[in-house]
Amino acid sequence: QVQLVESGGGLVHPGGSLRLSCAASGITLDHYAVGWFRQAPGKEREGVSCISSTDGSIYYADSVKGRFTISRDNAKNTVYLEMDSLKPEDTAVYTCAADILGSTCYYCQGYGSPELIDYWGKGTPVTVSL
Repeated sequence: QVQLVESGGGLVHPGGSLRLSCAASGITLDHYAVGWFRQAPGKEREGVSCISSTDGSIYYADSVKGRFTISRDNAKNTVYLEMDSLKPEDTAVYTCAADILGSTCYYCQGYGSPELIDYWGKGTPVTVSL
């Protein structure tokens, strides 16, 4: 059974940092495109960042560029999202997703369909507040 499990969310002050983890079981994650998405209360889900499996190319949403960093640790079968200089508007539930054909990265950039993504985690909440 394939699982993606997120961890690392929590409450942080503005300007603080968190590192989210997306740990996979049942699949070898470096064969998959992996994306991070977030959904704030009352808002639609948006793509935050994605890393491809083919050439390692990386996408960041403009709202997080320069503050967030996505990376892989293949030995741990995990993808991380390092979030620095956090702002209250980063408050959301963060979810990772993966697929073997790369559809995740297209959807992360606002194209395609979430139905083409193979696996979704359940999410981890991030709250940025004083």
